[in-house]
Amino acid sequence: MSTLVLFLGLVFSSLTLAGGHRMDMDSMVMNENPMTLPEGCRKIAGDQTITVHAGRKYAYSFPGVVFAYDRQSWEAPPCTRLTVRFINEDDIRHQFMVHGLPEKLYSQGMFHIEVSGRGEAAGTFILPPDKKTYLVHCDIAQHTEHGMKAQLKVGGGDGDLSSLPGLTQPVRPDTYPTRWTGTSIVLLILAVFGGGALIWLLGKLWRMMLSDT
Repeated sequence: MSTLVLFLGLVFSSLTLAGGHRMDMDSMVMNENPMTLPEGCRKIAGDQTITVHAGRKYAYSFPGVVFAYDRQSWEAPPCTRLTVRFINEDDIRHQFMVHGLPEKLYSQGMFHIEVSGRGEAAGTFILPPDKKTYLVHCDIAQHTEHGMKAQLKVGGGDGDLSSLPGLTQPVRPDTYPTRWTGTSIVLLILAVFGGGALIWLLGKLWRMMLSDT
């Protein structure tokens, strides 16, 4: 019986679901569309593949950022059949989600790839004909807030999105104001004098060691 249950589970996990959805034990692709043209596209303009890396290490160069993609912007012509190869380099779940697509063709206006840990998955969809900049992000809210967001510009886009790490300024930049109080001023003075005294003491000890030799 347990063998049968395991077999059915494996079969279910490998099925291609309706509406361009497919998933297995490690990844998921939603709203994949390699064939149906969006309204306004008379034909597929061409095929393009982008490789997207996601992980902590791509955030190191951005202060205050925890997660990031290896790039924060991609471009493609209208009506392009775009294949996204999404590589997760962390041991936790990351996603590549595009928002704002035509809802008649893409449920909830999105295309989505998810990889549950280290690994990769790929999916294909056809871009609309409009000149537009689309939001790309990880749909895990904390990952987005901590830097995993980017943009996809179709036909040159209609501008840059804000708050993209290393690319555009945040709408509400983080500020770290210093509140000076009597206590903080005293502590600062003590730290300055204490540091100076420590440097003097170390210098004296060093000179004593040199004189002994």
